[in-house]
Amino acid sequence: MLSVPDRSIRICADRGGTFCDVHASYPDPEPPGERKELVVKLLSQDPLNYDDAPTEGIRRVLEMVTGEKIQRGSVLDTSKIDYIRLSTTVATNALLERKGHRHALLITKGFKDLLLIGNQSRPRIFDLHIRRAPPLYADVVEVDERVTLVGYTSDPQAEAHSVQWHPDGTVRRGYRGPGWDGVGDAEGPGEIVRGISGEAVRILKRPDLEAVRRDLERLYEAGYRSLAIVLVHSYTFPDHETQIGKLAREIGFTQVSESSQLLPMIKVVPRGISSTADAYLTPILREYLDGFFKGFDAQLKDGRIKSPRVEFMGSDGGLLNLDNFSGLKSILSGPAGGVVGYALTSWDKERKYPIIGIDVGGTSTDVSRFDGRYEVVYETTTAGVTIQSPQLDINTVAAGGGSCLTFRNGLFLAGPESAGAEPGPACYRKGGPLAVTDANLLLGRLIPDYFPKIFGKSENEALDVVASQTAFEGLARKINETQERPFDLDEIVYGFIKVANETMCRPIRALTEARGYSTGKHVLASFGGAGGQHACEIASLLGIKTILIHRYSSILSAYGLALADRAFELQEPSSAFYSSSTRASLLARLDKLTRDVREELAHQGFEGDRVIVERMLNMRFEGTDTALMVLPNASDRDGKEDFEAAFQRVYKSEFGFLLETKTIIVDDVKVRGIGKTFDSLGESVYSEVERLVRNPVQRSQAATVNSVYFDKVGRVPDTPVFLLEQLRVGDEVTGPAMIIDDTQTIVVVPEAKAVLCSKHLYVTLA
Repeated sequence: MLSVPDRSIRICADRGGTFCDVHASYPDPEPPGERKELVVKLLSQDPLNYDDAPTEGIRRVLEMVTGEKIQRGSVLDTSKIDYIRLSTTVATNALLERKGHRHALLITKGFKDLLLIGNQSRPRIFDLHIRRAPPLYADVVEVDERVTLVGYTSDPQAEAHSVQWHPDGTVRRGYRGPGWDGVGDAEGPGEIVRGISGEAVRILKRPDLEAVRRDLERLYEAGYRSLAIVLVHSYTFPDHETQIGKLAREIGFTQVSESSQLLPMIKVVPRGISSTADAYLTPILREYLDGFFKGFDAQLKDGRIKSPRVEFMGSDGGLLNLDNFSGLKSILSGPAGGVVGYALTSWDKERKYPIIGIDVGGTSTDVSRFDGRYEVVYETTTAGVTIQSPQLDINTVAAGGGSCLTFRNGLFLAGPESAGAEPGPACYRKGGPLAVTDANLLLGRLIPDYFPKIFGKSENEALDVVASQTAFEGLARKINETQERPFDLDEIVYGFIKVANETMCRPIRALTEARGYSTGKHVLASFGGAGGQHACEIASLLGIKTILIHRYSSILSAYGLALADRAFELQEPSSAFYSSSTRASLLARLDKLTRDVREELAHQGFEGDRVIVERMLNMRFEGTDTALMVLPNASDRDGKEDFEAAFQRVYKSEFGFLLETKTIIVDDVKVRGIGKTFDSLGESVYSEVERLVRNPVQRSQAATVNSVYFDKVGRVPDTPVFLLEQLRVGDEVTGPAMIIDDTQTIVVVPEAKAVLCSKHLYVTLA
């Protein structure tokens, strides 16, 4: 039995739509100082055998590392665990399936229907029968309060007319622009206060807290325990939201989502919808996490320094502790781990090749781009819900290993419906529909003997080729009834693969060509359980010549969790014009946020050189509606945080022109702190490939041969199949071939060359 030190096992679990992947590392007694790694792959849902997949995966890891038998369903001892890192699709699925928590919305009187009206966008403008999705909230309470901003938008003399302040925040001179009542400090009566953004706020009416209390008690008696509070202009004046939120917690509401605390940004509609999304999703996420923690002893959740840590992947690619993790921050928790994984393992600071990451999972394909920085968006639409929260720019398309294959109206279709994990594709032995996995199985691109044997009632049977064959033969007869020239079975099966490949290419073109980047100049980093089966053909369709497939590519979302950094950020609204006179005050605000961010990361255990700080301004041209979050770099004019030059660079890249005559407005100031998990990840794969002495692998070294179908070539009955574990660094495999390990199958198309590096398979197309 292996003696494992306390607090030494590091576990990362990614629960996807079909599979749950677990990566773990622990000290290697021989040689000391090194760490061993192991991988566990299991179905995300298997109610006959376990309740929660990550907990079951961690149980299996502890069994394998300690050598002790651990009963299923028992409370797990965490004394040997250093940390558990999780990414989860619980909140995402709840949003997609509309299975969130029942909650009520509190909003400023007169704006009851604001979030229902939304921004009046019409995504299907020619649809004759538009069915709008219902709002997330179940009830609305109007709060009789009102504040307004002094002055008006785009006043050409705004600085001269604006309210002037004493250093202590009291009014030195009132508003003197159009609309001034000539008596007081603004356009009418009301107390004038300075908002967080620097704007002058006129309080027209404060909320009657006793009336609010009565409304809240009525909601509480009706069974509500979750609230979203959205008041007009609360991004700059949050006092009223704070008062109501405090009152709600005193009454007993367990989830109170105040829009001003979630993300204090201008635009009440996306801010309000984001708050309702948080109130809708966070209770569901908390229920799941409470169930997860019940599977472990008490020290996992006590938060003490000597206890194991639990960290969660946020939608922006940073790790969050339990206190900072919420439904709003978890919507892209699952895909974000994969982006972090390929970005940190594929990027070279010297060569700076831009990378396209393609994660082909069981249910969907996620596509993203990395060019030295994570591409983050601040407003996204998921399942018809527009959310204002920083998220990695990930495009998702409903095409993956579990995508259902159908023939309708003379068309081959792959997706958007998915077989999921339950029942799964036809070959999963649960009576499921035909899916992309079945097509790859019949084309020889999956070999049952080398695929995890986790199917059937006892979870120990292989893929069922007969079920796939029978289902495809029935579909082929239906298709050939409509054709002048009948197709043979391989042509039909591969036809579905071609459709799936084109579907996966669509979001890649949207991230590259649609934004002015040449797709062919990128490197394709392929990962996900089904990525290796499609990578070469997708790269060929896009004109990409280099493909990187990480050793852990089939579980890269879980592996990415092991590499990810801790993140903490603070953001405040602003309303300042960017000029030489305001630059110092904006930098002073950034300095204050920087101190606060560093203090929080120090509390979480990250100090000194282990902390990287990114200081940003959200900027736009006056009179426009599109703000861009700008991070200066050394090439921007003087290289000393020249935000104006940085904004012009980013704006020109995004839109192709500049509005030279317009002044620049700063909408937000933001500081993001990153606590580094690793100082360096070692030599880049490109450097390694250049120095490697290549050793062509002979066909005689193949573990077996298999009949595999390739485009333009047809069936190659004796395609060599190599086992990754039997190849050495420097070995070069020439296609057609297949390379297999415990968790993935990689198809190398004819004339392509695959070189094994220490951590990657480096594939070049002819």
